[in-house]
Formats: sequence, structure tokens, C-alpha cells
Amino acid sequence: MNIPVHLMKDRYWSGTLHLFLNNAKLQRCLTTEYFDFEECTIRITALKRLAKPWSQSERFMLELALHMFSEGNKVNLSDMDYLDSSNKALVYEALRLRYG
Repeated sequence: MNIPVHLMKDRYWSGTLHLFLNNAKLQRCLTTEYFDFEECTIRITALKRLAKPWSQSERFMLELALHMFSEGNKVNLSDMDYLDSSNKALVYEALRLRYG
């Protein structure tokens, strides 16, 4: 999938894309089925529906990625307790990209 350079530099997209590009579970969702880079949209409801059977840590990564894209998507930061050290490092970098 070809991601436009300007979105990689956008504060709302950069953290979100960082998580989707670097987390194996999220990476599988980085398709035109869920992302429209021309319209700058994400099919949030469809992604949340897909994630229902995922583990708590996997759902947290998705919820955080969606929250960074649009603050209307709420996330419970206490759920970071479910992450391993590798995913925590991804989260810290994503937060830096978005809020840094």
C-alpha cells in the first residue's frame, strides 16, 4: 500500500500510521478496505468490528491508533498494562509523533 508522504508527516496521521506499520496485527489491516488515503479517511467502525475477537492488548493498540487519528475515539491508557515491552515502545514513539 502506498502511503502519501504528506500523511506520514501529518500530526494526526503520523502516530496512527506508525502503529499500523509496526504492529503485526494492525499491519494486516492497512488495506484499502479500511483506509482511503485520497479521501484521508479510516473506516473506524469496520476496524472496531474486526477487532472484537482480538486480545485486549491488540484492541488497545487499535483504539490508541484510532484515538490519535481522531480524539472522538476514546482510549483507556490503563490498558497499556497489557502490552509487552516491544508494543510499549511502539506506543511511546507513536505518542511522541502525535503529541511530541
